Amino acid sequence: MQDVVNVLYRSEDIRQRIREIGHTITEDYENRKPVLVSVLKGSSIFLADLVREIDLPLTVDFMSISAYGGAAEKSGVVRILKDLDQDVGERDVLIVEDIIDTGLTASYLISVLEARDPRSVEFVTLLDKSVRRITPLPIRYSGFDCPDRFVIGYGLDFEERYRNLPFILSVEDYPGLIERPEVLEGFLLEGEPPADLSE
Repeated sequence: MQDVVNVLYRSEDIRQRIREIGHTITEDYENRKPVLVSVLKGSSIFLADLVREIDLPLTVDFMSISAYGGAAEKSGVVRILKDLDQDVGERDVLIVEDIIDTGLTASYLISVLEARDPRSVEFVTLLDKSVRRITPLPIRYSGFDCPDRFVIGYGLDFEERYRNLPFILSVEDYPGLIERPEVLEGFLLEGEPPADLSE
């Protein structure tokens, strides 16, 4: 399988990094009650693990967005499919993402939420694909700087599959994965692979 994918981040590395982020957020937001906003679907797994590492009286909410055709790639403007259930006025908002790349959609989300008069809005992302950044974007909490590869696992999907892998794989042969999407199903049964898949 190493010709198709390689292990990019192991589950223990992910868990450790999330513990560190959670500890930092706990210190930074001491005596405050932040609301963590998960952008569905990919960030939901990251959110679930992150909130358990934050020792604060926080709340959680969700948004779901969809691109207007190809508009998100060019402008970041999206259609909100599911909006927040709670008022974030005068609240500290942490937008939780699985991955941020160009920054266009993330910048649009900030503008949408800032219009609701929160006390603050910050980003928490597990993966920061900064090499693809188009617009400047302050990311306060970042797990890993991600290379410019298609990645799968830990909430990140391929055609809605493999979000439940507890580690993250980088795709080395995308056409090969399209041709044989079932090639990764063994990971769901066998557990964590070695870092070198040729082992």
